[in-house]
Amino acid sequence: MRVALFITCIGDTILPEVGRSTVAILERLGHEVVFPNEQTCCGQLHANSGYRGVATALARRFVRVFGEHDVVVSPSSSCVGMVRAVYPDLARESDDARLEREVAELAPRVFELSELLVRRLGVTDVGAAFPERVTYHPTCHSLRVTRVGDAPLRLLRDVQGLELVELPGAHECCGFGGTFAVKNAETSTAMVADKCRAIVSTGARVCTALDGSCLLQIGGRLERERSRVRALHLAEILASEAR
Repeated sequence: MRVALFITCIGDTILPEVGRSTVAILERLGHEVVFPNEQTCCGQLHANSGYRGVATALARRFVRVFGEHDVVVSPSSSCVGMVRAVYPDLARESDDARLEREVAELAPRVFELSELLVRRLGVTDVGAAFPERVTYHPTCHSLRVTRVGDAPLRLLRDVQGLELVELPGAHECCGFGGTFAVKNAETSTAMVADKCRAIVSTGARVCTALDGSCLLQIGGRLERERSRVRALHLAEILASEAR
């Protein structure tokens, strides 16, 4: 399969290893990964902040850049959710029949990494080895927008040497929420403090999730608390191999 990688802003500027890991996993499974150089932000920040016109312009660009590809993958349930759930609304608001049609055709071909592996490729064992105690935080978008279900858990259970432990209050938000963390800093701080207490209580050495933004929120708090627990993206775990 030839797969186009949508890297996302956070992957591009802050967490490049997540993108590299995504490529490593797919190439290990024998697939070709291409990177459209003209890609930019999906517009989620703009849409959430009320700049719907700017977000629509970015949706048009996304369709132009990725429209020719049969499969698009991203290591972010949040950005995939933007394409699949919000782009159709933006297209309708713009009264642009062509954009509506192009979004409707492209959106079903855009996958978050874990759902691409499990649901489209039928793979749960990607040849990974990661001998650590790990807990999984299901992010809000992965639960309620992208709806990846148990795909991440199935992948983690098939990682050699990995001990998966349940996270208390797993479905509770970490408090990031994009601009929410900036506009409501005190509330966001209280929420991530609760989340990190739950993570530490599991005895896990690693907390993983599907969204780099949430992992930055959680990892930053854990670091400030001088915790030994690391925050790692699912792709980084799945890209690990036995030494």
